[in-house]
Amino acid sequence: MSTPAQLRGYLLEEALAWLLRNSGYRLLVDYRQDEDELVPSGNGLCVKGRGAEHQADVLGEFAFTPAFSLPIRLFLEAKFTRQKTDLPVVRNAHGVIHDINENFVHGPGQRLRKRFRYVYAIFSAKGFTANAQDYALAQQISLVDLSGASFSWLLDVIEATASDLYELQERYRVQGFPVNWIRGQLRSELGTLPVRGELDYAFQLPAPQGYGFAESARPVLNRLTDALLERTRAELLMGFPAAPFVLPLAVGDVTWFLNYASVRPDHRVRLRRADQGTHSEWRVSPAEQQEGYQLTFNLPDHLESWISEHEEHRASRTRAVKQQFLSDIVIYRMEGDSLQTFQLHYEPGELNRRRRSYG
Repeated sequence: MSTPAQLRGYLLEEALAWLLRNSGYRLLVDYRQDEDELVPSGNGLCVKGRGAEHQADVLGEFAFTPAFSLPIRLFLEAKFTRQKTDLPVVRNAHGVIHDINENFVHGPGQRLRKRFRYVYAIFSAKGFTANAQDYALAQQISLVDLSGASFSWLLDVIEATASDLYELQERYRVQGFPVNWIRGQLRSELGTLPVRGELDYAFQLPAPQGYGFAESARPVLNRLTDALLERTRAELLMGFPAAPFVLPLAVGDVTWFLNYASVRPDHRVRLRRADQGTHSEWRVSPAEQQEGYQLTFNLPDHLESWISEHEEHRASRTRAVKQQFLSDIVIYRMEGDSLQTFQLHYEPGELNRRRRSYG
């Protein structure tokens, strides 16, 4: 039987795949999409490594290949436990990526095949321990903290759905929880499956047999998809700063951002940090038109701890983080078959001069 934490993690992964639907990643769900690298598994999809095959619950391929690099594939893992995600989870992620990225041996008589660079992102509803953050920083594993206020709506609906599914699991005494069936139902309803035509992804997985579990679970899953689809304009924009971490940029209505950024794909922004109890939330808005849009994000805990360590240094350390790590943030977004690139620049000197000119 699946634990409540496992159920919350499964559901959170699918919700994140939906929130990331326009961030440039297409979902890989079938080994036939790449028979050289992917293999079917009883529990879903696996990726071949040099020493083992590694399960990939949510695997995405980026539509854009960076200069002097390889096409990028992303492992997405979500943790929704009662505690902060600790070092073993991050260490496992590093082991998986290291083994897969070394699985490229070309010898005499072998045909040349396409190669990818695999990366790993771990999303956590409760944040990460200091040891996990230090290790991830050293090994280039992306950690995304969802514990801020901007994601509370998402975590609340995941919590309620997982609780209902766990109750049904116990009521019907389900021994082998139908994870693939649950994922297939959600992906079909949320539209996160690959576009038809490449392969037939009707995803008509057989329903779990007996005891009426499927009939009872469908309305529970429908409530989750309805709650997500009510926020169709909500997306999780991924910001890539000049730093060894990524920024989950929450936006209530993505059309506000797109209306502004599509006309000004390269523009200056204002950054503000607001303390909220034990967390600090950062807000991004255009320097020229602050009401144009607002994005919110949380920095990694180790940076926030450093900022808040001494009250007398808080202002200067906040400025240092802005200038060293947040001066340039790049956002990628798919619009149909086209990849859009937006560049947000923070320029403290210019902003100060503008304030003086208005004074």
